[in-house]
Amino acid sequence: MNLREARLANLEETGSAAVSGMLIDHLDLWTGAVTSKSTAGRGTSSGKRGKIELTGIKKLRELILELAVRGKLVDQDPSDEPASVLLERIAEEKARLVKEGKIKKPKRLPPITDNEEPYDLPSGWQITRIGEFINLTSGQHLKGEEYSETPDQDSIPYLTGPAEFGSINPMPTRHTKERRALARPRDILITCKGSGVGKLNWADEDIAISRQLMAISPIIINGRYAFIILDSLRESIRENIVGIAIPGISREDISHAIAWLPPLSEQDRIVEKVDELMALCDRLEQQIGDQLEAHEVLVDTLLGALIRSADAAEVAQSWARIAEHFDTLFTTEASIDKLKQTILQLAVMGRLVPQDPDDEPASVLLERIAEEKARLVKEGRIKKPKSVAPVRDEERSYLTHANWAWARFQDIANEISTGPFGSMIHKHDYVDDGVPLINPSHMVSGEIQEDRSVSIPGPKAEELSSYKLAAGDMVMARRGEVGRCAIVTDREAGWLCGTGSFVLRFHDSLSRRFILMMFATDRVRGYLTGNSIGTTMTNLNHGILNRMPVALPPANEQHRIVKKVDELMALCDRLKARLGEAGETRNQLAGAVVEQAVT
Repeated sequence: MNLREARLANLEETGSAAVSGMLIDHLDLWTGAVTSKSTAGRGTSSGKRGKIELTGIKKLRELILELAVRGKLVDQDPSDEPASVLLERIAEEKARLVKEGKIKKPKRLPPITDNEEPYDLPSGWQITRIGEFINLTSGQHLKGEEYSETPDQDSIPYLTGPAEFGSINPMPTRHTKERRALARPRDILITCKGSGVGKLNWADEDIAISRQLMAISPIIINGRYAFIILDSLRESIRENIVGIAIPGISREDISHAIAWLPPLSEQDRIVEKVDELMALCDRLEQQIGDQLEAHEVLVDTLLGALIRSADAAEVAQSWARIAEHFDTLFTTEASIDKLKQTILQLAVMGRLVPQDPDDEPASVLLERIAEEKARLVKEGRIKKPKSVAPVRDEERSYLTHANWAWARFQDIANEISTGPFGSMIHKHDYVDDGVPLINPSHMVSGEIQEDRSVSIPGPKAEELSSYKLAAGDMVMARRGEVGRCAIVTDREAGWLCGTGSFVLRFHDSLSRRFILMMFATDRVRGYLTGNSIGTTMTNLNHGILNRMPVALPPANEQHRIVKKVDELMALCDRLKARLGEAGETRNQLAGAVVEQAVT
């Protein structure tokens, strides 16, 4: 039996032809909707390619839960005891537990309003509030002296929040003898405060819970079905979050939430079917993850061969292999970004444009740069740079053409200067619409995007006139994301270098755009990061930058390279735009299918 036949058999066992058909007909939609994401979560596959959200599978999981709690996942059985009778038994059980002092008497819940009444409640089901069939325990904060990091005799685990949630059961690291707020085995734990509001877990033993958590004890009903209800309501519960510093929900947000309660026997059938379908989702996720991993390896291998090509003939041969399978290789944003990075690397290695024997060799350009620097030193406009050793053979990470030259970065830059010390500018100096300060965060895609609130008045700017920028300068981040750069244009001339930035100045013959591309390559970023200093924030100093080996092409070739890179990057951007449009369409279709299925 192949995978599609197995899926079909699995789904047709639901007994609901409409649901089965809907899920099967859109399998390609569920598995094809994939987007990049910045945070981890269920339905993700992470690794070298970064975090990926399998959007279609995520929506499929949401759909399964929604169908489950709306009575559309399994057929109703008229012989089942109605949920109305079940609610009566639950009320009697709660009254008994209150009388025996096992739970507190709950507050009266508000009646169901006309707006909350469903149009098509399944046969045997009953609309109710969650508080009718659970007991809710709020957590309590323990003082430092009331818990320890190691277990002791008669101590129990103390759980402070979702950071210690395991995949199924908690993994607490603290222990206490206090038993003021307890979750019992098989209680559902729900996060009620902090960034993880709505996250769920199961208690597998007696656990003391902090005020960031609540424990939900289902009464008579199937506890796993109660978990499904809460899981399906997670986003609607989160809509009630209040607070900014510490967001949270109240007891009422949970107990007053509306649920459609099926007969107890149907709850068991629903839980069984949800388990089967979630297992199917797990298999689909694994299959997609394997495909993405194989795709990534193939892209890395072919692009790596392109970069390792020794000459134009090898480049052409490697590119032919890529071009033959272009439509199947570059189908994700990550693969297109890798293609962009490969283009940059090929550019700075001299593999993108043909050589022109009439070009002035880069060695002559280096001589002119040295002459200009000597003149600037003599005129007192720059300081005499410290001498650096020539580039060693082992530092030349790739072969270059005869008219290129290896040099230290100090050899190609006229001047590298640091922005003002932090003690020279304070936040109270900032004004709106003054002279902008250019910090690393203002360098975006090679351009300066200033923040007018990070600026200083004219008189203060004159005090710092030695840090003024001129057209043709480059600013570069020396902390955080080192290597981030931007070119100063006429618009930004007269603005100030910020405290976290370098100012780089070059001979007029050097293409600033070529320097910008060089700093955007992974190799240069890796060199700068690997040689930077600092623990909490990476910092770059003059010495590291000055000693960086660079391969310099002739001035004319620099401009030809920049033009070719612009053409290829534009193609990549159009490819990514089409990819984004297709992905958005798939996501919208998946959402539309979900909406159609539950209405």
